[in-house]
Parts: sequence; structure tokens; C-alpha cells
Amino acid sequence: MNDQDRDDLAQRIIHARQAIVGAAESANRDPSGITIVAVSKTVGREVIDVAYDFGLRHFGENRVQDAQAKFHPPLPSDASLHLIGQLQTNKAKSAAALFGLIESVDRPSLVEALEKAAASLQLSLPVLIQVNVAGEAQKAGCDPADASVLAETIALAPHLTLRGLMTIAPLAADPEAVRPVFVGLHDLRDRLQQRFPDADLGILSMGMTNDYQIAIAEGATHVRIGRALFGG
Repeated sequence: MNDQDRDDLAQRIIHARQAIVGAAESANRDPSGITIVAVSKTVGREVIDVAYDFGLRHFGENRVQDAQAKFHPPLPSDASLHLIGQLQTNKAKSAAALFGLIESVDRPSLVEALEKAAASLQLSLPVLIQVNVAGEAQKAGCDPADASVLAETIALAPHLTLRGLMTIAPLAADPEAVRPVFVGLHDLRDRLQQRFPDADLGILSMGMTNDYQIAIAEGATHVRIGRALFGG
């Protein structure tokens, strides 16, 4: 990256952090409880390394194979990779070995594959249930009505740890239009927490570049930001 590109990236990171602080304070929340997951699927390793130098520690990738190529050698140990794209069961072992958090668990067959992979790697793998709150046919994620059964399936998997929920809201010209999606995920999380009181379901991964400030107002703990950090 040249100096201008580095400066531009630094300014975009500063702007995103300021926007998060503003949204959190408006919602009477502590900004330190909100994590930026930098969606790095469109940029190369050099840009990611610079973003790390500027303080970002969580990076989201959509495809296992792309991430395998990009993160060899791996990031420093204080950084974490999140799988935020749909995962095929035949890629479960590769994903378990590479990612610190699988955000896109949406079906029992994937739970089974990830449990088998994590057991073979002798690790405890944190996961999120991806929920299709808006019911979009083209989007991945389980139906909200199926989330409780899926959570129970994960609870019975010794090498998986359910940490919360994730959703992808519809793209809307007015971000306010998707507020009910975030409210719905928050409410679902609260119901699951009551049903599974021993679980730590603290993560609500919701909100992207277009709508993350609305998501923060409705309780997001992780916001997945790509374009606002890395450009179009």
C-alpha cells in the first residue's frame, strides 16, 4: 500500500470507531462492548496487515479456501478470524482449524460435521447460530422457530460452544426499515438464554456498513463492516 492508501484506511477506521461510539452513547451503551469485525473478503493480506497495525483484531471471511490462502502465515495470536459465509459440511475440518469463530451455523448436519472436526483437532470451537430473521429465500440461516432445537443440538456437542446469534438484514435504502430484524434477533437471543441459562449467549452479530448504527441501538455486540473500512 502506498502512503495515501494507508492514510485513507486509517481515516476510515477512525470514522467507523467514532460512529460506533456515537451510536453506543445514543443507546446508553458502553462502546467498549462493541467489536468491529472487519469484513476483509475483498482485500488482500497486505491491506489486512495494515488494518491490524491500525488496531483492528477481528476479520471476517466468507470462503474457507480464500481464507486459507490469505492467512498463511496466520495473523498474530491476538487476532481472530470469523467465518461469516455459508459453510459446506465437507469444509468443516478446514474451517475449524482456521477460524476462531464460526458465525454461520444454520443446520444440524453442519453441527455434526463441526463437532467431528473439532474433536479430531482436539479443540473447543465457538460458534454462532445464523438466523434468517427476515425470512429471505435467498439468504442462509435457520428459521427463528428452529433456533431452539439447533441450540440444543450444539449444547450436546462436547467440542462446540454456542456463543450467540448472527443475522444478515435485508439491504434497504432506509436503514430504519431493518430495525425489526435486529429487534427480532435480540428477542430470540433472550428467549434462548432463558431456556439455556448455563450458556453464555452474549454475542449478537448483526449490522453491516449500511445499518450497523441501527444494529448497535438494538443490542449488537459485533458489527461486520467491510465497505466502510476498505472501500467499494
